[in-house]
Amino acid sequence: MSRSGADLALLLLGGFRSLVDAAIVELAAAGYDDVRPVHDFAMRAIAGGAETTSELGRRLSVSKQAAAKTVAVLQERGWVRREPDPGDARRKRLEVTPLGFEVLRRGEAIFDQLRARWEQQIGRDELTAIETHLATLVGAAPGRLDTPGWIVHDLGEPT
Repeated sequence: MSRSGADLALLLLGGFRSLVDAAIVELAAAGYDDVRPVHDFAMRAIAGGAETTSELGRRLSVSKQAAAKTVAVLQERGWVRREPDPGDARRKRLEVTPLGFEVLRRGEAIFDQLRARWEQQIGRDELTAIETHLATLVGAAPGRLDTPGWIVHDLGEPT
């Protein structure tokens, strides 16, 4: 059976969504019932050097207001903190807290478990082949932190 390019895109998106939805369920069972994909993207961007809300917005391709709302949620949960910038007293730097890194590590472990389930379903060789082909097609750095803004922007909403 031949599929269209759109079918392929939807299958890939469905695979992503399937893994993410299952990870959210597993994280909730582990006591993190309020984790959302944007939280992961934001904490990874902050850990990667997005020290201000403005920079976080740029990295996620969302508005400064959307980034500020995300930071407020992350702060409320104790996953991110704002610290005074030693070089500029007017500026606050964002940092992922030890609890935030724990959430990230727990999520990574859950994704490893989900990958193992897929391996059990289709076999090691098949899953390895899929991963190899995807790496060839998407390149060495497939993960982009601007996915939340990219999706919203392409839906016609302002960033």
